Amino acid sequence: MRQILLDTETTGMDPAEGHRIIEIGCVEVVRRRPTGNSFHRYLNPDRTVDQGAEGVHGLSNRFLADKPRFADVAQAFIDYVRGAEVIIHNAPFDVGFLDAELAWLAPEWGRLADYATVTDSLPMARRMHPGQRCSLDALCKRYGVDGSRRDLHGALLDAELLAEVYLAMTGGQAALSLDGDGVGLGGAEPVAALPADRPRLRVPEPGAEERDAHERLLQRVDAACGEAAVWRRYAPATAAEGGGA
Repeated sequence: MRQILLDTETTGMDPAEGHRIIEIGCVEVVRRRPTGNSFHRYLNPDRTVDQGAEGVHGLSNRFLADKPRFADVAQAFIDYVRGAEVIIHNAPFDVGFLDAELAWLAPEWGRLADYATVTDSLPMARRMHPGQRCSLDALCKRYGVDGSRRDLHGALLDAELLAEVYLAMTGGQAALSLDGDGVGLGGAEPVAALPADRPRLRVPEPGAEERDAHERLLQRVDAACGEAAVWRRYAPATAAEGGGA
């Protein structure tokens, strides 16, 4: 299962008004593990960045002047996302811009959905947390993801944060690991990890009546199976020997 967490930054709010993509950031996750295979490009939009948009992401026309155009990176982008599940927070916004950029190239480029499956993580978060704020910043706080680097929006940074949030939302941990080294992007500890100083669980000892009832049950299992119950093979001591259940 190959998943791509994606975010974009733009010159403004609406591609119908001629606004363009100026940054694409993608993070690849395979089998719930970030692979380190990211895709990141700044783009020259050939138009002015709105002042309000620049205040959000900090990308100026002067910075973008020597960057490639979308046409220069389109094939590399399509090859990167092809066949994957692309996960976007508030997908209609980013997909609208990506589809517009592809349409401006030529009709035969089609749409993002022609190359990949698109999943919107925003309605998913709203279903899981009804009545609560579900912005990326709010979800980072809720799931213990370190968003302190996010002074300004950035496509790659936001894709990295979304990867940690999405893995936490869908699995209760930042990465699936069977060898004890599961960490999220940026070294974050798994969300599901228990604190080291947690109190030990209280395990009550069974009484005499419970031991006798357990032994009678095991005897019935022995008789039905024609051999010793599995419990007798692996338990350190049976109830008949006075051991704990």
